Amino acid sequence: MKILIVSATYLEIEPLLLQFRLEQEVNQKLKSYSYKNHQIDVLIPGVGMTCTAYWLGKTLATQLYDIALNFGLAGSFDEKITIGDVVHVTSDQISELGAEDGESFLSLIDMDLINDEDYSLTHTKMENSILPKNTVINQLKKVSGITVNTTHGAQISIQKIKKLFAPQIESMEGAAFLYACLLEGISCAQIRVISNKVEKRNKENWNIPLAVKNLCSTALQILNSKL
Repeated sequence: MKILIVSATYLEIEPLLLQFRLEQEVNQKLKSYSYKNHQIDVLIPGVGMTCTAYWLGKTLATQLYDIALNFGLAGSFDEKITIGDVVHVTSDQISELGAEDGESFLSLIDMDLINDEDYSLTHTKMENSILPKNTVINQLKKVSGITVNTTHGAQISIQKIKKLFAPQIESMEGAAFLYACLLEGISCAQIRVISNKVEKRNKENWNIPLAVKNLCSTALQILNSKL
């Protein structure tokens, strides 16, 4: 099976990559590996939607994949989702994409600037309609996410975004990944691990080593099961 793994940084999936055999460096962002009977391309585009959109678009324009997997860290808005938990983001949206109207926020749908013909859209959320049939992925908690350029770290903005969209997690790349995969018709899954709560920024409360360990362990289980 030919698999595309997308991760914003090497750090997030380093333990996983140590299990693979490097076959080829395609370009500065994309490397080809082998693992068991899988051919795995690993794309590390950098942090954020812009990097992800460009490098993922460039990759999908020249390569065909059976499945695409986005592995990465995330912050949790949901008190029931704690640091170290691995979740499956099945819906996502770009929370900042729209306009301010006084104290209100207008989405592109509110302004009649977007249609939903290209992908499944529910109340401004993109819904993943091409989920993989994988037992490990299916057992993960399904959550809704938002994708942001600026992660939330102030109580005022946190309360505002929770009221607007009721997200469970946030990332900086997820919606770009999902949008590209939906339009290309590629079975995909965004698998995130919680590294921190969404709160006033305090890195002492984060646990990135635990998050990376749990993420890579789950990723390996996914690859070892039927995709």
